[in-house]
Amino acid sequence: MKQQNVYCEPLCIAKEYLFDIQKVSYQDAEPYSCLMHFHEVHELIIFEDIQGSYFSSQGDSALENNDMVLTPALEVHNYEISPRAKSWYLIQFTPKILELAQFQSIKPLFNRGMHLRMDSENTHIVQQQTKWLLDCFDQQPRSEKSLALLSLLLLWIADQAQSVEQNSEHMLKNSQGFARLLPVIHLFKHDEYVNLTVGEAAEKCHLSASHFSRLFKTVFRHTYANYILQHKLYHGARMLSQSKHSVTQISYDMEFSSPSHFIAHFKKYYGLTPYQYRSDINRRMLTTESS
Repeated sequence: MKQQNVYCEPLCIAKEYLFDIQKVSYQDAEPYSCLMHFHEVHELIIFEDIQGSYFSSQGDSALENNDMVLTPALEVHNYEISPRAKSWYLIQFTPKILELAQFQSIKPLFNRGMHLRMDSENTHIVQQQTKWLLDCFDQQPRSEKSLALLSLLLLWIADQAQSVEQNSEHMLKNSQGFARLLPVIHLFKHDEYVNLTVGEAAEKCHLSASHFSRLFKTVFRHTYANYILQHKLYHGARMLSQSKHSVTQISYDMEFSSPSHFIAHFKKYYGLTPYQYRSDINRRMLTTESS
């Protein structure tokens, strides 16, 4: 998939795939966007150049070059990143991949989010393994070789990486605000698509609309309107990759005012149009079938 102009990308894994990987990079001051969010898949980020902080249910911690962050499916997390140049590898994989025999020993890694760090020797090894995985995936995304390389990478990290201590004073789940927003948070986690107005969301949390809006921004560091928009765009990307619905149909299903409105927001967030996004998915599928 093409490089996308966002920071923490909710990749949409095609139905036929067990995982996906891409390389992401930014120049100095190049814009990116990240909200407090979660994925329906497991996520591993392997940073190259980075400066900022990682926030999870366990607390927060400062990121350094070559650090890694492992986030299990449905765990809320966020990043605050410096505007300087940065780069990383982003790997996302479905929970069912851990049911395969070669992944059984690493299942305990996915009990909670983890900020990980290695010594220089193992950092070099992991970076090389990740490059091999990306090269192989680009050519043969569903091959046994790609799975073997992913297994090797995860096993190496499980064996050699050390957890970075997080500041538990900022633990998200200990926040009273987070607890009061749980009715809406559970909807986002467990319903395929949520499109509540701020008034409807506030009512589910037994709060006034103004109190809900303030609380939501305090906890998630973004407005509810921004969050619901990115949730809709993620759902749209998933529909583009996993269905044959037209862009027009998808835009109206998600209650955008018009297809052009959906296309404009999608391009701003993902860095390419819905048509380009679907074309990229289809191209990869054709490459797989012909290999």
